[in-house]
Amino acid sequence: MFLEGILSISGQPGLFKQITQGKNNIIVESLVTGKRMPAFITARISALQDVAIYTTGEEKPLVEVLINLFKNSEGKQVLGSKSDKDEMIALFAEVLPDYDSEKVYVSDIKKIFSWYNLLVEKEIITEDSVKETEKELEKQNAEDENEKQE
Repeated sequence: MFLEGILSISGQPGLFKQITQGKNNIIVESLVTGKRMPAFITARISALQDVAIYTTGEEKPLVEVLINLFKNSEGKQVLGSKSDKDEMIALFAEVLPDYDSEKVYVSDIKKIFSWYNLLVEKEIITEDSVKETEKELEKQNAEDENEKQE
C-alpha cells in the first residue's frame, strides 16, 4: 500500500516517511526537505493509512479517497491551498460524493489536496502503486466479507 509508513506530524509542515523506530521516538524523513529528524511519542503523529474521512454512511479510508482523486485528475496534481474554496469543495464532492459536509471542513479538504499533491510530486502515488493498492484493498474486503459470513 502506497501510504504505508507515511506520517503526518502535528505542528510540522508536509509529510514524513518513517525510517526506523527507537526506544521512545521514531526517526522520520521529510518528504519536502529530505531531512531526517526524531519524532517523539509525545508528538501527535498520524499514519495516513489509518486516516478516514467522514461520509453520510461509513467512514472512507483516506487511501480510497486518494485513489479516486488520482483517477479523477488522471494522475496530475490538483488544486492548491490558495485555490477558491468553492472549487475545492466541488472537486472533493466529485471525488467523494457522500462526504459529510458538516464534519469535513474546507481546511481538511485543503490538507488532503496538499498531501495528494506532495505524494504525486514525490511519485509515491503512481499508476502502478494505485493498481497494487486496489488489489490489496479488494483482497482485504473479500477477507472481511468472509469473516462477516462466518
